[in-house]
Amino acid sequence: MPSVLVTGANRGLGLAFVESYAADGWRVHACCRHPEKCRPLQQLGPDVLTHRLDVTDGLQVEALARSLGEEPLDLLINNAGLGGGTEALEELDFDRWQRVLAVNTLAPARLAGAFRPALLASEKRTIANISSQLGSLGDNESGGHYAYRSSKAALNMVTRNLAVDLKPAGGIAVALHPGWVRTDMGGPQASISPQESVAALRRILDGLTLEQSGRFYSWRGHELPW
Repeated sequence: MPSVLVTGANRGLGLAFVESYAADGWRVHACCRHPEKCRPLQQLGPDVLTHRLDVTDGLQVEALARSLGEEPLDLLINNAGLGGGTEALEELDFDRWQRVLAVNTLAPARLAGAFRPALLASEKRTIANISSQLGSLGDNESGGHYAYRSSKAALNMVTRNLAVDLKPAGGIAVALHPGWVRTDMGGPQASISPQESVAALRRILDGLTLEQSGRFYSWRGHELPW
C-alpha cells in the first residue's frame, strides 16, 4: 500500500488531497494543528491516520518522523501555507512576513529533512511542494504580496535544492502551482474547486520521472518560469 503525508490537511487543498488518496487506497498521514476539530478527517476510515502537527515546531516534526519508525513514505505533500495579504510597501507587517516565511518556506525544508530516510526507503520517493504562480519572478508584472511572493519564490529554490540533493538516491522534488482555488486563501470567487485542482495535480504527480525533478509546474501541466 503506497503512503502519503499531507500537511495542512484539515481544509481546502490539503483535505482534498487526503480524500483523493484515501479513496484510491493509499495509507494517508493527515497532519494539521487541530485534527480533532476536523470532522471530515475523522470519518475517512482506518487508513487515514491523523496527527497533530505545527509545521513550524521542530520538536513536533522530529517526533512525528520518529513515530512512523521505519515505515516507507512514498509522497510528502508540503501543503500547509499562509497568505501574506496585499499590503502596500508603506504598510508591510514584518512580524507576519516572518511567520509566512516560517510556514511557507522553512517548514517544507524541515519536513523534507525529517522524512528523507522514509522517503528514500519507498518506491515513489517524491516531495511535492505546493507553491504559487505568485512566486514566479518571471511572471511578476503586478507587484504587491511581498510576504507571500517572497515565501513561494524561496520555496521554489528549496525545491531545486532538494532535487539536486535527492537525485543520487532516485528522489524527486517538484514545485506545484495549484491554480486559483476556492479555499479560505483563494476566496469564493476563485475559478476552480479543491477537488479539480487536486485531480489535475495528481495527474502530474502520477507521471513524474526523475528527469522532471526540480521543475515548477502549473496545475494545467505546463512549466512555469522561475
